[in-house]
Amino acid sequence: MRFPGPRRRLAILLTAALAAAWAIPASAQDPRSAPPRSQKKLPEAPAKLPKVGADKTRGLDFLFGALKAAPDEASAKHVEARIWAVWMQTPSDTAALLMVRAKAAMDAKQVDVALKLLDAVVKLRPDYVEGWNRRATLYYLKNDYTRSMQDIEQVLVREPRHFGALAGLGMIMQDLGDEKRALEAFRKALAVNPHLEKVPELVKTLTEKVEGRDI
Repeated sequence: MRFPGPRRRLAILLTAALAAAWAIPASAQDPRSAPPRSQKKLPEAPAKLPKVGADKTRGLDFLFGALKAAPDEASAKHVEARIWAVWMQTPSDTAALLMVRAKAAMDAKQVDVALKLLDAVVKLRPDYVEGWNRRATLYYLKNDYTRSMQDIEQVLVREPRHFGALAGLGMIMQDLGDEKRALEAFRKALAVNPHLEKVPELVKTLTEKVEGRDI
């Protein structure tokens, strides 16, 4: 997920492990109360994805281990791309086509069209993580935090290691002014992927605000 600006260049997607239990301020539930997000791009996997095997569970377990052990940034990005490739896989040609059309609609700033396409994806394949994840992000871009968090919960039910989503949750919590939960989300993301762009700096800043400086 890449956004312009220091906080918005995180390569992340939105989700939250404890989304359902966290209260959202009333002001965040009204899209009119937040600034427009139309200038942001729909989060997506890297443009070029490597080929991956059919055994998704075993493949992901290996890749997440390799991600934590990656010796440098280049190696980590290579493993990240393979993880995204697994996440983007779907046995449904129809769902895959709908995802492509949803991205095209977002690129054309046809937000409502993209939303309808993603609605169809999650209805057709409720087991497909990236359908929920992409729709959660779209709701976030529309400043609809309530629906975004509902989809976020669905993502982590299916893939609790979704580091991009966890980091995205941190951004939501920051927007809502909940720095403690933002810090928790960013730390969870780093526990899965220590190589996330900008997240270590955010953790450092939030730790000082939430827990205070070491004496």
